[in-house]
Amino acid sequence: MLDKGKLHKGKRLLAIAVTSLAATAAQAQTELTMYYPVSVGGPLTQVVDGMIEQFEQQNPDIDVNAIYAGNYNDARMKALAALKSGEPAQLSVMFSIDVHELKDLDAIVSFDDVVETDEERQWLDSFYPALMENGKVDGTTWGIPFQRSTIVMYYNKDMFREAGLDPEHPPQNWDELAEMGQKLVKKDADGNVERWGAMIPSTGYPYWMFGALAKQNGADLMNSAGNETYFNKPEMVEALQYWKDLGSKYNVMPEGTIEWGTLRQNFLEGKTAMMWHSTGNLTAVKNAADFDFGVAFLPAHKNFGSPTGGGNFYLFKDATPDERRAALKLVRFMTSPEQAALWSKDTGYMGVSPAAYETDILKQYVAEFPPAAVARDQLEYATAELSTHQSGRVRKLLDDAIQSVLNGQAEPQEALDSAQNQAKRILSRY
Repeated sequence: MLDKGKLHKGKRLLAIAVTSLAATAAQAQTELTMYYPVSVGGPLTQVVDGMIEQFEQQNPDIDVNAIYAGNYNDARMKALAALKSGEPAQLSVMFSIDVHELKDLDAIVSFDDVVETDEERQWLDSFYPALMENGKVDGTTWGIPFQRSTIVMYYNKDMFREAGLDPEHPPQNWDELAEMGQKLVKKDADGNVERWGAMIPSTGYPYWMFGALAKQNGADLMNSAGNETYFNKPEMVEALQYWKDLGSKYNVMPEGTIEWGTLRQNFLEGKTAMMWHSTGNLTAVKNAADFDFGVAFLPAHKNFGSPTGGGNFYLFKDATPDERRAALKLVRFMTSPEQAALWSKDTGYMGVSPAAYETDILKQYVAEFPPAAVARDQLEYATAELSTHQSGRVRKLLDDAIQSVLNGQAEPQEALDSAQNQAKRILSRY
């Protein structure tokens, strides 16, 4: 006969064991909060959600909560606000150029302090060096490239044909950009412009576009330590004068400022034959364009050139060791060659490592759609994006100077002198 007392006791012990196991499982679950900017071009939210879902399936002990936070500035402000509120995130994709500011705030931890194995250390060295210029400070890695870009030139091949231009020969230099741009301008019977030859956006990220012109003229905007800027060097003044001349002298594009946020649509609607924009728009343009288009390096002057751009992964300091390890695992997954390849194909952003372009995914995609390799190939001529201490204040000084010149309110030399002098005062303490 069964001993009912022993049976009940066994059931109680089993229940306790199950409860204990459940509690242990609950404790083993590591939760990560990640802030992510999405209003920067491309169909990002669904792509990131899909990557996270795949990661969670492979790592059932890690739960990732992605908070989509508008543009890069929004993501930074919301992540830092969460840190101050006592409900911090463990990681975020933020501007690659935020590195000095985040370090100054003591908000982030270096990846060198989190990696433990030789394999993980090798992973830190697996990315394109040009992309790491905005991720390393004094040889220490603070940001890992993910949503990264260079500026590229999109151009409408059908309009080139209509204007009698070779659709396989986009402008190679500043002179050709002005000459071809003039031929591509189209006016109605009353002399009103129906189509511009080119557009370079001057809202949103004017300093980024200016960084390209500066690099093409053989100069960088700042030093790697982020405590010196060179805004008023002769090469800078010449570059800004050329940008203004494209509108006021050559009449290739509208005078005044050109909106970043609507430029892609203007290109798709045929309002401009060429545009400078992030490679992060490539897939969106590919999917929406009802015309033959090309993608090319930005035109050279002394040399080709573009700053890199976009977002890096950062690990926040206010996290437990388990959370840091889980966050590292997530970052490694999302930057792995296979995921980086899919990310590049789905969005237009670059695969961030040479290994990404060795995957069958990107090999096949580049063979079918060569524009997918333009941003990567331009890395040979790339420079770091403007990044300094107190970067927001310094960037605004340069943005305001650029816009004042394009709007006809100041001359390049005086505007850049003023921006440089103010930036020098801000950075003198560093």
